[in-house]
Amino acid sequence: MLILNKRLRFAINTAATAHRDHSRKGSGIPYVSHLYSVMFLLSQVTDDEDVLIAGLLHDTLEDVPERYSAAQLEKDFGPRVLALVEDLTKIEHPSWQVRADAYIEHLEFHASKEAVLISTADKLHNLMSILDDLDEIGESLWERFNSGKENQLWWYTEILRVSIKRLGENGLNEQLRGGVEKLIGKLKESA
Repeated sequence: MLILNKRLRFAINTAATAHRDHSRKGSGIPYVSHLYSVMFLLSQVTDDEDVLIAGLLHDTLEDVPERYSAAQLEKDFGPRVLALVEDLTKIEHPSWQVRADAYIEHLEFHASKEAVLISTADKLHNLMSILDDLDEIGESLWERFNSGKENQLWWYTEILRVSIKRLGENGLNEQLRGGVEKLIGKLKESA
């Protein structure tokens, strides 16, 4: 059972403060809703507080390092949380495909199992949001992305493959599989 203790509350507040000026791509929804959703999804499969905190802070070093540095993250939450967040931070490169390939390879061969679990929750929530937005606004959704809808399908399929390979079947990758199947159906409908 998840206990909302002082450390976890501090992590929630830290995530909200660090991402206070961000919204979800193209939706206007405050970005922190994504971070809270990732933590919620993780809480369905683990009560490891460091994993839950890393889920909340998984985008800080990539998106807002000027607001919340690696040194501050380690000071506030310890070296394990820092290592998990660093495990989830994508390389900088102008090509979406190069970044995606490097991320998949890192998850498959180098990242900790806990980082793979956090990535699964992160991508599951992203896919849930895509499916919700497809229902609401239709095909114009794809204009938000640097890659086309076929690449998005490839991306989520690869995350699912790596998640199952590294973690075995679990509640998160079962939900991710359902989301991928739903996306395949929607793409077939629009073809």
